[in-house]
Amino acid sequence: MNLPNKLTIARMILIVPFVVCMLTGAEGNLRFLALAIFILASFTDLLDGYLARKNNLVTNFGKFMDPLADKLLVSSAMICLVELHRIPAWIVIIIISREFAISGFRLIASDNGIVIAAGWWGKCKTVVQMFMIMFLIADFGGVFRTVEQILIWAALALTIISLVDYILKNKQVLNMQS
Repeated sequence: MNLPNKLTIARMILIVPFVVCMLTGAEGNLRFLALAIFILASFTDLLDGYLARKNNLVTNFGKFMDPLADKLLVSSAMICLVELHRIPAWIVIIIISREFAISGFRLIASDNGIVIAAGWWGKCKTVVQMFMIMFLIADFGGVFRTVEQILIWAALALTIISLVDYILKNKQVLNMQS
């Protein structure tokens, strides 16, 4: 197993201590440990992709597991934040539903020999979601409440925009029959 794939597995493993810290100590200092774990896990996403492309280590395992690890990390974080009343459940439902829809869309395309790469809007969505989660975990209060709200609404808008963009650019997939 190559280093990028090991980083992907590490990201998935980090979800467990992250969730434990979020749900057992989010009101105290454990939230900063949760934040550190989330930042580390997010960094492994950036690093594994970079190393895989740079060193020609792209594998089928990585193509499947890397996006799955990302979705698990982000979904776990947002579900914890709903539990802690930091983000409305309906927003998280829309964000997670988009991820399921795109995964299904990619599966249909893949079954028909089409590989759909992540687009610019999707990458922006992911970056904004990561920063939103970091700010919501940190829970600095004060003026940061406004920043949190801006990030929540930006993440929601980019989620919808990236979904529409994804479908419009790949609408031929909708016409395929498996």
